[in-house]
Amino acid sequence: MAERVLIEGNEAIARGALAAGCRGYFGYPITPQNEIPEFMAREMPKTGGVFVQTESETSSINMVYGGALAGERVMTSTSGPGLSLMQEGISIMTEAEMPAVIAHVMRMGPGTGTGAQQGQTDYLLLTKGGGHGGCRHIILAASSAQECYDFMQLAFYLADKYRMVVMMVSDFVISRAAETVEFRKLDLPDDLQPKTWAMKGKGKKNGQRYLYITATMAHAGQPQLFLKKMAAQYQNIKEQEVRYQTYRDEDAEVLLVSYGSSARMSKNAVDLARAEGQKWGLFRPITLWPFPDRQLREAAWRAGKVVCVEDSLGEMVEDVECAVQGSVPVQLVPVWARHAPPTMTGGGSGLIYPERILEEVRQMKW
Repeated sequence: MAERVLIEGNEAIARGALAAGCRGYFGYPITPQNEIPEFMAREMPKTGGVFVQTESETSSINMVYGGALAGERVMTSTSGPGLSLMQEGISIMTEAEMPAVIAHVMRMGPGTGTGAQQGQTDYLLLTKGGGHGGCRHIILAASSAQECYDFMQLAFYLADKYRMVVMMVSDFVISRAAETVEFRKLDLPDDLQPKTWAMKGKGKKNGQRYLYITATMAHAGQPQLFLKKMAAQYQNIKEQEVRYQTYRDEDAEVLLVSYGSSARMSKNAVDLARAEGQKWGLFRPITLWPFPDRQLREAAWRAGKVVCVEDSLGEMVEDVECAVQGSVPVQLVPVWARHAPPTMTGGGSGLIYPERILEEVRQMKW
């Protein structure tokens, strides 16, 4: 049996990367993910890998680009403001078809926001951003420390399979909560192609310097050929890599849709509602992109009512509304539904507790 330990989500991310064979980490400190570079600084050299604390997030993503060009499994980790600074580098890596992983731990924004408070306010940046030029990236959203560990292994596999940047997303609650994690090795398909494109050696080959030709350079004068290739790749990913999870949705009359730490609260809210005789269910997207449109639409049609629960102003709700195609009413339990625990005074802080979700949905007019 695999070893089981009690660790926080951030450490689970770092350990999952090492389990996946990560050979290079390049990153810059930013809360609430600082435990990741701290762990990597201590443990990466023990595995023969490379750790570099860069001078900025812009430097980080460009060093990741260099490591990926060398054919190594490399990564960085960051939070909202840092990911903003990486956008150009991510887009360039997309053009060059370079595989790498970014672990993104969300916090409350906008602006510099606060690294000491939870939030899910980066959904649009993650799913609709990711660099200029129409870039898309597989986005895996973890809702537990175990999934942080598992999804990092999956992220590196998918990055190599599709030669693209893959993002593994956590949030403040998941990253800082300690849970039992099993250090298991995922049984992933053995179908990855050799990285014959990688720049290996000391800089010269047969007396000539290495020159890496990007996809658009290869189609010089006809960039539409590369865009057509990108479109085909993204369509293939939509058909092959959609992931989601449901809970008690078979006979649900109200379907909660949520991800990350909010999905944990929503799952408990479903149980509370069921205990009162109300038929609730949960639909949790695991891939924020590709978004499980068809699967959600079918679940929503069965239920007839959809409630989005997210720790933001309402970002994922836009994709949910698109998925149901206007045939099912969609409402939102947003960030301002946060409620302090009973042992605390005041409101507007803490988490969106299950009891609060129950209360908010009761007050909705359909």
